[in-house]
Amino acid sequence: MAQHTLSGLPDIPIILRRSARAKRISLRVSGLDGRVTLTLPLGLAEQDGLDFAMQKLDWLRHQIEQKIDIQPVKAGASVPVEGRLRWVQPAAGRKVVLCEDQIQVPGSVDQLGVKLRGYLRALARDRLAAASDGYAAQLGRDYHRLTLRDTRSRWGSCSSQGALMYSWRLIMAPPDVLQYVAAHEIAHLSEMNHAPAFWALVGDLYGDYAPARSWLKENGAGLHNFRFGD
Repeated sequence: MAQHTLSGLPDIPIILRRSARAKRISLRVSGLDGRVTLTLPLGLAEQDGLDFAMQKLDWLRHQIEQKIDIQPVKAGASVPVEGRLRWVQPAAGRKVVLCEDQIQVPGSVDQLGVKLRGYLRALARDRLAAASDGYAAQLGRDYHRLTLRDTRSRWGSCSSQGALMYSWRLIMAPPDVLQYVAAHEIAHLSEMNHAPAFWALVGDLYGDYAPARSWLKENGAGLHNFRFGD
């Protein structure tokens, strides 16, 4: 894949990829973060694809505006933490303090988003490790390690070696949603598929997962709209 920029006001960055299965040029705007992917057949010249994208510039801008609602995290903004909106408030001291209706962030106002992101990642690790440990004990299986990423295509994964990966943005979702994702990935320690036996196991570990799964489908993409200075 290659990175390109379509010049304009504003410029639009695009990812160019080639596919042996592609019969024609296609443009896709991600519903998660508005990223634009231009897919070309193997034999087509790169410039032909870029020319096609330029012809679709107005359409692209409209799609990007419709699909995402970017929300910069700064003083006075509201950010969901464990499913509850908290007002971001600059504060003195050294530690981020999570209150019922606000989150107090010390340090430079310019670095507020970055500081808050670090706090949320640490909180996500604590919550996800506790949930994973609990479900692993319930299953009677151990996992190998746990890592966090800012993934845009999945909320979690479990490798065949038992390595767990989660999106740290799960800490922004309601606690039962985070718990469901942890149960989902731990279930993969026994069932490395999504066959009926897998879903039955998720139900045994977590209970009725339908509401949490529906919440992610309906609201999960919006968690990627919050930008923490990145």
